[in-house]
Amino acid sequence: MALLLHIHPDNPNPRNVKTVVECLRDGGVIIYPTDTIYGLGCDIKQPKAIERIARIKNIDVTKANLSFVCYDLSELSNYTKGIATPLYRMLKSYLPGPYTFILPASKEVPKLLQSKKSTIGLRVPDNLIARTIVRDLASPILSASLPGDMVEEYTDPELMLSNFNHLVDIVVDGGFGGMIPSTIVDCTQEPWQLIRKGKGEWEED
Repeated sequence: MALLLHIHPDNPNPRNVKTVVECLRDGGVIIYPTDTIYGLGCDIKQPKAIERIARIKNIDVTKANLSFVCYDLSELSNYTKGIATPLYRMLKSYLPGPYTFILPASKEVPKLLQSKKSTIGLRVPDNLIARTIVRDLASPILSASLPGDMVEEYTDPELMLSNFNHLVDIVVDGGFGGMIPSTIVDCTQEPWQLIRKGKGEWEED
């Protein structure tokens, strides 16, 4: 049975954040709010949790579009490589925000997540709950969208609890979520390429 845990979006309760962080460190899987839609998340260092997310979504993790949710860009050098100054400046200007940037993966990416494409999706959501959890975890969250197309049901934490009660450990209730996903930009090629137009504004050169 999953736990529904209320965390205030503007003033996250440290005790409840600690409960979520301990769950993630123990290999738990959570549903949590971002600045776009609610997502599935786990600690990137927990292989069994990654495999649980793969089962929930019925995907192959090496082929799936999964993102690393980071607190800020300070972890960029740990999981990516070859970030030139113009690209770093662009990332800094858009993040935190409703974007997923596809970047070249470094060898520090856990082996289970190293795809043939050798890329990762980087997210720094403009959401205090998500960023506080990641900051206290001291490790990125591996993030995936919820399975299926029940977008309206995926805005309400209580409905998500009933839908995923036996699949996840905690549903973090940070209020109603959005219905528009992040904007995805591929930065592994030049010029950078818009892959999906989502919530974030993007002007292609």
